Amino acid sequence: MILALILCCCMLPVLAGTVEDPTPVPGLRKVDIVLDCSYVGEGGLPRAFGGSQHPATLVLRGLSITDDGTLGDVTDYEISQEDHSSSPPIIFEASVQLVSIPYAEVLLHADCNGEEVSCELSPYSFQQEGDGLCPASWFLATIQLSSGISIALLLRGPSCSSQKEEGHDVTLHPKLRIPMSKEGTLLMTVEFQSSSNNTSLRTRLGSSIILDCHFALAPSFILSSLEWRRQHRGRGRSIFRYHVENADLTAQPKVHVDVEQLLQNGDATLTLQETAVDDEGTYICLVSTAQHQVQHNIQLVVAEPPRVRVFPTEVSFKRDETITLTCIIAGYYPLDVSVTWTQKTPKDEVEINLSNTRFSSHRQSQDGTYSVTSYLSISSATVQAPATYTCHVSHVALEAPISISTHLMVPERMEMEGLVGGAIATAIFVFVLFVVLRRKRPAEPMPEQLLTSSE
Repeated sequence: MILALILCCCMLPVLAGTVEDPTPVPGLRKVDIVLDCSYVGEGGLPRAFGGSQHPATLVLRGLSITDDGTLGDVTDYEISQEDHSSSPPIIFEASVQLVSIPYAEVLLHADCNGEEVSCELSPYSFQQEGDGLCPASWFLATIQLSSGISIALLLRGPSCSSQKEEGHDVTLHPKLRIPMSKEGTLLMTVEFQSSSNNTSLRTRLGSSIILDCHFALAPSFILSSLEWRRQHRGRGRSIFRYHVENADLTAQPKVHVDVEQLLQNGDATLTLQETAVDDEGTYICLVSTAQHQVQHNIQLVVAEPPRVRVFPTEVSFKRDETITLTCIIAGYYPLDVSVTWTQKTPKDEVEINLSNTRFSSHRQSQDGTYSVTSYLSISSATVQAPATYTCHVSHVALEAPISISTHLMVPERMEMEGLVGGAIATAIFVFVLFVVLRRKRPAEPMPEQLLTSSE
């Protein structure tokens, strides 16, 4: 959940009277963004190594947001004045003066836009600075949005020595064992951020795909290296590596990173060309300084839709004959595919599912795609023409199933036999009717009989 301290972030401003300037120039406003988080790990240990999980709050202080007139009333975040001396909450107050926070406006309006946000805080165990009871502490904040945006923030906390130099009494947080402010919060500075606009992507064979990765460093930090790695089914390999000090670049075929943009704008985006089945996996963007490293994981899924063909497209029965209909499904990836057959006659209101089908084994082509064939046998002893038989194919790469039909026609010979039989039956009926009517009619007198009667 996000608390942006904005009273009407989803509402347009209400205008009254005459508007002199309908297009005011947007300005920047300082806002606090507050995230409900989970703190994972205790005493510097991650949860997987015996650490625990506690509710926590991350306050990003003074983010610059473009105000186009829709922000409404904004107030600063205020620390609760309740007495937490026995069990103070875990509140990270992070200054963003050294590093800009990406997607700040998306975070600000996430609740209003129905977007879910997850936030996790954990000790950064790569390296600590200083000696003594409480050296300078580093923490990692990981923020993910349901739209796919991922943000990682490296936070630097104060050491006991820095607190003493400023003339403050050092009070340690009972759980984290790092200095607290007078208000009981943990004062942090964002010194390294990295982001990606999508954690999961889908692509088709032969296409190009862009894997987004950006970062920003505090002035005291210097980029040491960038590496992209690919992991799949327990195996990993480096596909791009650039060391800044000696400008050493190593890249696999089909991958490209603009080094100029990397050094000037913190753009570590990787372009993957002519995607193949073997390119599927988890891509890891590793941005490193001399002492710290932040990474983003992007899941790349290859999905190729099937091509479907049914033959023959029209069939007709001979007497005592069985016909096999064939549905070929080819060129799809991944393997899972659903194939069903239906039948529909003029008497049927809906299609009827058929179960008397057979399948070939799956076949894999050189490009990694799969093919399978489905067979349906129909017999003249059990099926009456006309009828329509349809092969339905569903696959993860399809937005809707593919349906291809073949038609069972009435045989021409049967049609001619029906016509001839009908004509013969009609002729017989007319002849019989003529004979019957003739027998019931009285005989007419001969001419000679008419003359004799007149005399």
